Amino acid sequence: MRSSRWVPVTGWFVATATSIVLSWVALLPVLNAARADVGALPDVDQVPAAEFAAQPTAAPARPAPPSTSPTPGKTVKPTKKPSKKTTSPPAETRTPTAPATPTTPATVENGWTVTTGGDGVQVYVRSFTVKGGQAVVKMTGAGVVSLVTATPADGYTVEKTQSSPDDMAVYFNETGHSFIIRAIWWNNAPFAEVSEIGS
Repeated sequence: MRSSRWVPVTGWFVATATSIVLSWVALLPVLNAARADVGALPDVDQVPAAEFAAQPTAAPARPAPPSTSPTPGKTVKPTKKPSKKTTSPPAETRTPTAPATPTTPATVENGWTVTTGGDGVQVYVRSFTVKGGQAVVKMTGAGVVSLVTATPADGYTVEKTQSSPDDMAVYFNETGHSFIIRAIWWNNAPFAEVSEIGS
């Protein structure tokens, strides 16, 4: 009775071993075809030049920039897939857009710093400091007067009036007291006067 218990196990073992042997025999031709000495590749010197150029080559460690004029008969393949992301140029290659610079060096005339722009028009700039604050005024040779900055002192307010493009006044006001900077384009030159009213 004890021997009848081992019959199924022995049958399974024999069936498994037989299937392993048969599988190995069936795979033997495939394994032989994959051996290194079967169908070895020809030497590189034996391959014709045209066929050799068509063979894929390993990408260099650092890709060279693409040539704008490829050599005739030579296929150029990109080494890297272009990114879909839109990026700006690297910071070191960016050229900041600078404001227009004067074409002549600055000079000083009657307290005004004078430069000549790229369009040939002279620009006059002057800073005025009074007890009520500080103002920077600009005039152009075309007769236009403008206020660049105006900073009132503590307790003062600032107000600008302009009756025409060539006549402007800046007021630094406190209760009952004002400092006035008046700038006008007069006789083809800048003119300014500072006055004080009130106590």
